[in-house]
Amino acid sequence: MNGLSTILIVVGLFFLGGVYSFAKQGLPKGVVVLLSVAAGMALVAGVLRLDVWS
Repeated sequence: MNGLSTILIVVGLFFLGGVYSFAKQGLPKGVVVLLSVAAGMALVAGVLRLDVWS
């Protein structure tokens, strides 16, 4: 596990917390969807950069 994959996973989890918070506050659905897409992309990128695949 290198540093960039760790950072991407942490950022993805941070965005997921934001998705939960924004949804609970009742913000517009577009903002929540955009943040959830960003969280998913960061998590997928972090997992794919792990060195366990090779």
